[in-house]
Amino acid sequence: MSQERDVAAALARVRERVEGAAKRAGREPFEIVVVGVAKRQPAERVAAAVRAGLRDVGESYVQEAGSKIPQVEARLEGRPGPRWHLVGRLQRNKAREAVRRFQLVHSVDRLALARELARHVTPAGRLEVLLQVDLSGEPQKGGVDPDALPELLAGCAALPELRVSGLMTIPAAAPDPESSRSAFARLRALRDRLAASPEGRTLRELSMGMSQDYEVAIEEGATMVRIGTAIFGPRETGS
Repeated sequence: MSQERDVAAALARVRERVEGAAKRAGREPFEIVVVGVAKRQPAERVAAAVRAGLRDVGESYVQEAGSKIPQVEARLEGRPGPRWHLVGRLQRNKAREAVRRFQLVHSVDRLALARELARHVTPAGRLEVLLQVDLSGEPQKGGVDPDALPELLAGCAALPELRVSGLMTIPAAAPDPESSRSAFARLRALRDRLAASPEGRTLRELSMGMSQDYEVAIEEGATMVRIGTAIFGPRETGS
């Protein structure tokens, strides 16, 4: 029960801070989706957050999600399961499993990956995706170069199996949350410019901001914030 209370209290604190940041920006809190990032978190802790009202859960690895998702949903005591997001980098050879496991993929950064995802979507289905943009210059994080983003968007828009609903970025790590503000503002500007084009008319979402800087991200227009340790606490040993 202690774990249940701790996770519920942490989620409540996050929601309070989301509400405060939204109000500072003249926005409504319901505009922001909190995605609880469960990388290397035990299934019971994740299920506790869902039982406390978390509706969106993110995983970084397809393989980890494959074992954890059924464990989490088995612990929900009849409650509906969350919407599952893939927030980590995705290899093409994991595309089939990603389509099976997730309702939203945040990390599409090349047309070859988009085409592979589309190939595995069921005939009657459609997969929601975000385009990851590299604004930090750190290749290990993935992301398309901003100059190549219009071409990627056009290519993805031509795939009827996918619905491109927005953009995602991971700024360079910094101890001061304010250091991320310029990257968040730049992603919003990219989204707004692309949204004026025929291919960009569905671009609503901005997935940006994590535990250390999500309030700044909300002030700059984030519609999804990806929060791990602020909800779940430290990751399991070996993460």
